[in-house]
Amino acid sequence: MEQTPFVSPNREVLRLAVPSILANITIPLVGIVDVAIVGHVSDAAGIGGIAIGTMLFDLLYWNFGFLRLGASGLTAQAYGRGDMREAVGIFKQTGFIAGCSALAVWALQWLFLFAVMSFVPCSEAVAAFAREYFFIRIWAAPATLGLMVYKGWFIGMQNTVAPMVCDIAVNVVNMMVSYVLAVHTPLGIMGVAYGTLCAQYTGLLLATALLWYRYGRIFCDHWRQARLFQGIRKVFRLSGDLFVRSLCFIVIYVGFTSLASKYGDQQLAVGTIMMKLFMFFSYFIDGFAYAGEALAGRFIGERNSDGLTRAVRVLFRWTLGVGLLFTVAYAVSGDWSVRVMTNDPSVIASSRPFLHWLVLMPLISCLAFMWDGIYIGATAGKSVRNCMIWAAVGFVATYFVCARWFGVQAIYIGYFVHLLVRTIYLSVKWKRTRSTAMWQPPV
Repeated sequence: MEQTPFVSPNREVLRLAVPSILANITIPLVGIVDVAIVGHVSDAAGIGGIAIGTMLFDLLYWNFGFLRLGASGLTAQAYGRGDMREAVGIFKQTGFIAGCSALAVWALQWLFLFAVMSFVPCSEAVAAFAREYFFIRIWAAPATLGLMVYKGWFIGMQNTVAPMVCDIAVNVVNMMVSYVLAVHTPLGIMGVAYGTLCAQYTGLLLATALLWYRYGRIFCDHWRQARLFQGIRKVFRLSGDLFVRSLCFIVIYVGFTSLASKYGDQQLAVGTIMMKLFMFFSYFIDGFAYAGEALAGRFIGERNSDGLTRAVRVLFRWTLGVGLLFTVAYAVSGDWSVRVMTNDPSVIASSRPFLHWLVLMPLISCLAFMWDGIYIGATAGKSVRNCMIWAAVGFVATYFVCARWFGVQAIYIGYFVHLLVRTIYLSVKWKRTRSTAMWQPPV
């Protein structure tokens, strides 16, 4: 497999980052369209049921993010070494784990639904819609988890165009099929669930076709030689570390929403809007984080210390540039951004004491997100796991210490502290992590 030369670092970073950014910005559009469809074919109970059903899958699949992350870092290092047999083996191993995970999700679906719904206060009508939506969409688990593996493997192979094509196709099919089934068939509101089901399997088929078109020769040459269980212990160990990392993220993001709800519906609405605006920024930074995964893994695989240093510097320049751009944008248009999300005067007024967080967050969070991508490329699972444990502790501890004096502002202080912990911890650990990763043995 011919490798892309790193003669123009800025161009290479943009080649990898821009497709991911374009794919990411379609994500909020799907949510908006789904709500709009449901809003026209059902009542408030239907909208609430779909919202809760979507939240159930967000919680469920967030825990399996290790499939994409693990495949990305390990494959990038195999690409750097020019070891295509190992790259194919990683695809087989992570695909095997995804398949087993999908079976586990099917087997435990009743238990998961019961456990989560026990902590979600809602009317019986809303709960009924949520359960029906869940039991339809759950059959997409193999496709959803399989797409995580494909996306990570493509990124590891320095190819972010294929994941972009798959993501856009999934989102477009989801919107079109959901609309047709919900509005023009007797399925009604559940057409949205079947639309998502169709979209996920369409994405899986498309990903398989792109894999065969671009890498079919590699798979034909190495499929039999790539042993399923050779080196799989390292894959499991990395997956375990990344799974713990995902759990810590859930503690922080679900904790943010749960704590905001304690201060009433008004503060919950403000917190939701603030988080949506912050996540919009992250869609752009994630593109550079994906580039970090690909390039860091590649140069570590090549044992190219100079290339890794150049890549990290260029990645941080772009990341800080994007962070600064959003800092200025939020400083100038923070109030307007909230007005785009809601026309409720009381919510707009309640958001103003928190707008300074929008200005502070981008520059500190962009560093944390970028380090995440670089560490994933280095397959430094233990470091990112420990970092997120400390970040989750920092979030919870800061809130309980500050709540007495600052009230609801303590939630935002805690969130800021968790970002600061991630940035400082990973910055301090990089020199040792870089040295270790550069000389670690192959899988």
